[in-house]
Amino acid sequence: MNELKTRLAGLLLALSYKEGDFTLTSGKKSDYYFDCKQTALHPEGGYLIGRLFVEMLKNYEVKGVGGMTLGADPLVTGVTVVSHLEGRPMPGFIIRKQAKGHGTDQYLEGLANFSRGDRVVLLEDVCTTGGTLLTAAERVREAGLEIAGVLAVLDREEGGRERLKAAGLELEAIFTRKALLSAGGR
Repeated sequence: MNELKTRLAGLLLALSYKEGDFTLTSGKKSDYYFDCKQTALHPEGGYLIGRLFVEMLKNYEVKGVGGMTLGADPLVTGVTVVSHLEGRPMPGFIIRKQAKGHGTDQYLEGLANFSRGDRVVLLEDVCTTGGTLLTAAERVREAGLEIAGVLAVLDREEGGRERLKAAGLELEAIFTRKALLSAGGR
């Protein structure tokens, strides 16, 4: 796993990590930005994230995974494909930012693969304040699923983990910002 993490760190730093002046989803200002989609949509990057998440999921008794669109879309896909290849298939779901507005008028896509009460893990690319994850968790619970945990590619270490814990959600990340920069020799 260490070799996979090292390869992923290299891709994340090359494709997803930018320094400068940025405004984050939370509204906070930051001197760096982490656009995980650039790595998650790269062939090797998508595979590595899926593979590492599937390894982390061995610690959970869950039916599947899901997350908020758009950041979690490639993460969920990576896990569903890799889990199938490894003989432990886990379906996925995607949470809309807004209810569909027609048809079933639902927030979650992919629910046909789940039953009420199924345990799931939420996936996130970057956790800063945890606000997106709290919204996602509310919608998942409203759909009748139980949340066993949260996995992220990067924990920015800016209070999100603590905020999630206060809401009863445990966060586990492939990297913290400090660990990612260390892995890249920065």
